[in-house]
Amino acid sequence: MHEDSPAAARTTAAPRTPARTAPALAESLSAALPEAPPPDQPAGHSATTIERGSFCLARCSCGWSGPARRSRDRARTDAAEHLAAP
Repeated sequence: MHEDSPAAARTTAAPRTPARTAPALAESLSAALPEAPPPDQPAGHSATTIERGSFCLARCSCGWSGPARRSRDRARTDAAEHLAAP
């Protein structure tokens, strides 16, 4: 008796996503790195912004942390206000 082999399953290849190029990768890494502190900063304070999901918050080396904001600009303003406070 002769048997035919089972038909090969039909598959469709998923579309390939383009590989990230070095400039795009460097751009995304620089966006995740904290900004350099301004030179007129008080001693003992170093405020940066940190992103958590869709929120951004300001943090300082003294332990202070601002509220989570959707606006990165507002988080930077929070950090500047903290640094300006006595």
